[in-house]
Amino acid sequence: MTGFDDWLNRRLEECAQQAGENVVTYVARAVASRMVTDDRRADSASIEELMAHLANSAAFAETAMPSTSATITDPDRLRALYATGLLDSAPEEIYDRITRAAAAALDAPSAAVSLVDVDRQFFKSTVGMNVDTPEERQTPLDRSVCQYAVANGAPLIIEDARTHPIFKNHPAVLDGTLVAYLGIPLSDSDDNAIGTLCVFDDKPRLWGTGHVQILSDLALLAAERIFGPGAGPQG
Repeated sequence: MTGFDDWLNRRLEECAQQAGENVVTYVARAVASRMVTDDRRADSASIEELMAHLANSAAFAETAMPSTSATITDPDRLRALYATGLLDSAPEEIYDRITRAAAAALDAPSAAVSLVDVDRQFFKSTVGMNVDTPEERQTPLDRSVCQYAVANGAPLIIEDARTHPIFKNHPAVLDGTLVAYLGIPLSDSDDNAIGTLCVFDDKPRLWGTGHVQILSDLALLAAERIFGPGAGPQG
């Protein structure tokens, strides 16, 4: 690469090889990620156009992620989700208080109450995200990290997704949106997880047991608000 000495070029080749890519693809993806990050930080109106062009150019080519289909499309889970009436509903202060508390308690720039539908992720409440319109309050399912917490029915703890053997391939990680993530499933008394209370960061984080406990307690409050007393893990 122009401007790199021999050592840096050798190191670049090694990094690309470790990522399973050639140097051109590795550099293009890195540059694309930086462009997206800079546009997001500048709150640029062109971010959607940029993402569309990057998608058309396959800068973030899809990579294999584990399938969550069996759990996400489970009829009992979907009935529990739809029965809440929360999909496409307006923001509510009770949930906003919970996400604000989660972001503040864990010193995280972003937090959300997410609901995972069969083909999309809907945000009932957010902190630190640009979700001013109904369209911005949802993402396609392939952009969801929360679906994996829902599928596993357990806390999902990611300290640096860029080096995670699975999540380094996730679209939200590849484009720089998410580096660290902590999500707790929101479950009814029958263990149907409909979404998560999550926090995330665009830099690595060390999540301790105290962080998990605090977020779990707040998630239980959210689940009790959604399903009533008795929601969440039993016993």
